[in-house]
Amino acid sequence: MNIIYYPDEESVKSASEQDEPLLVLISFDGETIIASQIDEAVEHHILLLKAGFSDRDIDKYFRLVVDRSGADWTFMCPTDYSSITRKDKRIEGFFKDGMRIIPPALERLGYDVPVEIPKRYRRHFDIMNEE
Repeated sequence: MNIIYYPDEESVKSASEQDEPLLVLISFDGETIIASQIDEAVEHHILLLKAGFSDRDIDKYFRLVVDRSGADWTFMCPTDYSSITRKDKRIEGFFKDGMRIIPPALERLGYDVPVEIPKRYRRHFDIMNEE
């Protein structure tokens, strides 16, 4: 597993120790984690750019905001996720994969916190239940 700290490991770990929120990106395969104190990067796609990646790759990562109280998952399932054509099955697969990959990645960063999906992103669950 490759952990990329922006701007550097010392400042991200210092922010974590002070319980400042971190922006975290975790690749869908769980092999890459990118973390930054929230004020350094502001948004996930900006963090990708600052870490040396294309912001077009945003849909290859689980996106979270993390502190000691929990991890808020920006639950945005890409339309081409795992080449699953049925929307309800795609969202279900995205959720299951996220819940399998996100907690161990967060533990690598020193966080053993619940993963929550904020209310504004829960509309996807309504879609799953309707179809």
